This record gives sequence, structure tokens and C-alpha cells, in this order.
Amino acid sequence: MKLLFDENLSPKLVAQLAAEFPQSVHIDTLGLRGHSDAEIRAVAAARGYLLVTKDSDFLELTLLHGHPPKVVWLRVGNSGTLAIAGLLRRNGPRVAAFAASAEESLLELSGSDA
Repeated sequence: MKLLFDENLSPKLVAQLAAEFPQSVHIDTLGLRGHSDAEIRAVAAARGYLLVTKDSDFLELTLLHGHPPKVVWLRVGNSGTLAIAGLLRRNGPRVAAFAASAEESLLELSGSDA
């Protein structure tokens, strides 16, 4: 399962979650920083990534257009990188089930998700 971390998340997440989510990348790695949400969605869809973001714009685009790409929407406020990595790690089974679902387009995770 490959994650694409949006620019509002730290590139450090790639290394911190490499064991749980191999082949994941940050948009900086793909040269997408500053690109439009539509361009980022297109790349994520074409390359088979789950898009991980705190940006509600991707929520709206997903509700309008569905998937691909599937979106993992993090509702964590100003949480640090370690807290976000922990949240994704704890919810690994949920993320895997979401990725495997043919129907679901959006997975919302909040700081209270254990």
C-alpha cells in the first residue's frame, strides 16, 4: 500500500512509516510542491497512491468525483510528525481495509482514533 503525503505534512513521514507503508512518497519527491490539487489528484490516481492530507479541499474533490485516488483525511490540527506517524501506524489495519474497499473513497482519521 503506497501513500502520497501532501505538502501540508512532513516529508519525514516517509522514513518514519517505511516499514508499515513501503513505497510511500511525499509530493516533494515527485516535484509536485505548489501544484494544483487537481494535478496532485491526477498523479496519485495514475500511480496508485492513497493521498494522505490535512487539506479539506481534497475532501471536497473526493466527495464530488469519488476515487481514484482514495483520500486519507487527517483531522489532527497542529499535531506534530511523530503524532501523525503514530496515528497512521495505529490505524494501519483500517487504512489497509480502506485501500482494499471497492466502494470507499474517503477515510477520516482524527487524533482521537486509537
